[in-house]
Amino acid sequence: MAGQISEADQIKQFKEFLGTYNKLTENCFVDCIKDFTSRDVKPEEITCSDNCLQKYLKMTQRISMRFQEYHIQQNEALAAKAGLLSQPR
Repeated sequence: MAGQISEADQIKQFKEFLGTYNKLTENCFVDCIKDFTSRDVKPEEITCSDNCLQKYLKMTQRISMRFQEYHIQQNEALAAKAGLLSQPR
């Protein structure tokens, strides 16, 4: 059926999600967690990891918006070019 994602595509998307999640987790952990002398997570570590996640989410959102803007511009340019080419002389 149209509009449904194949199982192989779903698996691929899930693997990509897990890869991204694991990389984000590792980066934020390395940047924020410094003290291994206690089992408790310190408030500054929590704040750092929250900020790290927020920064990543905002960056991803901004990249997505720019990507969409770029594609809209490209489609408009192609449509304008096609309009010029299809006009009789």
